[in-house]
Amino acid sequence: MKGFLRMYGVEQKLFFRSPDVILFNLVMPLVTLILITVIAGNKSAADSGLTYAQSSYVALSTVGICCSAFMSIPIVIVDYRSRGVLRRMYCSPCSPARLLACDTLASGVMAVISTLILTVAAVAFFGYRMQGNVLVYIAVWLLTMLSMFSIGLMVASLCRTTKSMNVATSLLYFPMLLFSGATIPAEVFPGALRTVAGWMPLGVGIRLLKSVSMGCYDHMAMPVVTLTAIAVICGTIAVKTFRWE
Repeated sequence: MKGFLRMYGVEQKLFFRSPDVILFNLVMPLVTLILITVIAGNKSAADSGLTYAQSSYVALSTVGICCSAFMSIPIVIVDYRSRGVLRRMYCSPCSPARLLACDTLASGVMAVISTLILTVAAVAFFGYRMQGNVLVYIAVWLLTMLSMFSIGLMVASLCRTTKSMNVATSLLYFPMLLFSGATIPAEVFPGALRTVAGWMPLGVGIRLLKSVSMGCYDHMAMPVVTLTAIAVICGTIAVKTFRWE
């Protein structure tokens, strides 16, 4: 356990020293929330039953998940593989599986910190109050993170080179960030694009989180099953196809 914690501490420090991680995980969601709240915070977000401020808080709480799942995890793992780090560690007492676990945990911590910063700002400065059960919201948020992380791990397993990984993560990250409702409120999308957002894996999580935040638990079954299925399927593919070199 001491070895694991020591390695995790090193990997976490590397995340905190990465300008990209700080900018996209921590700064961007907060700045976006401030802008949307100042411009249209109290206006009703179409027929969602939420104001733009409430809708944006819920959606932006998944930005840290999106950045960690589709950028941090695949980039770190594929980079370690391409540089031979995982191969050299394979027969050493320091298991590469431990390194992967540390990196995944560090990515999860960054997503949690991103959401905590956003929550403090929304509650303390913009008066946000959640109508639904906070514990249920946290559980759904964690399920969304698990589902998205499984996709990121699958990409890291399937991509053998840095170039293929960059293409795959770009095709996942930017559409998911822009068109799932994570940064731009889905309520402003035209009908067809809103449908597309609802079918995206992250969009499923965001819609479920918005329902839970309003205290609506009637239609949770299908989104929960969908997110769980994504986690199981993608996680299984990631394990089956993973290569150390």
